[in-house]
Amino acid sequence: MVDSSIKITSAKVIDLRVPTSDQLLGSDPFHKEPDYSSAVLQLETNSGLTGISIVFTVGAGTDWICHGVEDLCQLVIGSRLQDFVSSPVRLYRRLIDHHQLRWLHDGVFRMAAGAILNAMWDLWAKAEGKPLWKLLVDLEPEFVADCIDWRNISDALTKSEAIDLLRSRRSEIHNREKQMLLRGPKAYCTAGWLGLSDQQILETIQRLQIQGFDSFKLKVGRDLQHDLKRIRFMREAVGDQCQLMVDANQYWSLTEAKEHLSHYRGLGLKWIEEPIARDDVLGYLELSEQFSGAEFDFACGEQAASPVIFKQLLKSGAIKYCQIDAVRVAGVNDVMAIILMAAKYGVPVCPHGGGIALCNMIQHYGMWDQIAVAGQSETQLVEYIDFLQDSVEHPVEVLDGHYRAPSAVGWGLEFKSDFLDRHKFPDGEVWKSRSPSRKGTAFEVDLG
Repeated sequence: MVDSSIKITSAKVIDLRVPTSDQLLGSDPFHKEPDYSSAVLQLETNSGLTGISIVFTVGAGTDWICHGVEDLCQLVIGSRLQDFVSSPVRLYRRLIDHHQLRWLHDGVFRMAAGAILNAMWDLWAKAEGKPLWKLLVDLEPEFVADCIDWRNISDALTKSEAIDLLRSRRSEIHNREKQMLLRGPKAYCTAGWLGLSDQQILETIQRLQIQGFDSFKLKVGRDLQHDLKRIRFMREAVGDQCQLMVDANQYWSLTEAKEHLSHYRGLGLKWIEEPIARDDVLGYLELSEQFSGAEFDFACGEQAASPVIFKQLLKSGAIKYCQIDAVRVAGVNDVMAIILMAAKYGVPVCPHGGGIALCNMIQHYGMWDQIAVAGQSETQLVEYIDFLQDSVEHPVEVLDGHYRAPSAVGWGLEFKSDFLDRHKFPDGEVWKSRSPSRKGTAFEVDLG
């Protein structure tokens, strides 16, 4: 039982940015030179506990998120944690349905709201002394269902269906938890960043294969012949027994996607990720129909801005891999709804990772899904990125190509103080002497 005296006393928001553009890490067709960044929220309490969350960005715009989070924090400062614990959906609706802010719709507003909610869930897990995944696994099906806003998704999944689905997993939940503690969610790694040389990619693959990885992804989109050459290079590098996926990061129009993908048959690809715009549900449906006989399927979700978009993608059968993101939507409440919808439609949940500490968050969703929702691990993959893992006190651990079940309480998002000090924007050491043309909105790159 959570101590009823715990109150939120203050909030701190940090603009944290890492110049990953210098090594072209994270590069794709649109984000050619990203600076992996996060708006970091720390909710302080009178108990000494701190609720922490992040909103991942790629540089410019992090300050927009920071302002939104700071603005929304005034709605929780002074509130009791117990009030949130008794009914998380109340705070969710208070934020999402704000009579004036709601006009801003999704994007920055929804992500800022998600930061508040994720920090509150983190605080709750810490008050219970549990990792976030364990807190979720231990919740009763009826309580989980009460956390979700059903107004716009019940035509795809009803509240009673969700409860029945969760109840159907209860008999095996303890066995599944034991299994997942021994061997966590299977991971795949994005090794083929667009800006890296073949040799750099090969070195990454070899390093990861030593760690037991057998599933890899590369970026495509800008030039068909270069992409085909890179795919064949990657296939040779990883071997025939490994899973290989590609990601176009929404670079193509629907017509362009059809043309490019017509050349992708026979290359042994598992999925094509984000070939077109993140919310073009009709386009994804058209692609899935045209390429129904191909060996690859379609994946989408890391930039889908709400459960409603996921509802359409899942209900229509347009995608075969559901790529939730931990911070794109409005926190745990939204992600619960998406994972449950994916389970109903038999679509594997393959969370999007990377960035700064996103992997710390998505591993908890992988655990909850594979223990309590999907109840299996055969079709699920969780993304893993092998850089910036040393930024937090509790970095993710991988063994034999799998995540190890996180044991730190909450999300495990406690950042190392020296990392925060060095990378605070704009006054941290790594940014003080950096050219103005290489940081923030002034940092432009030719996409031609």
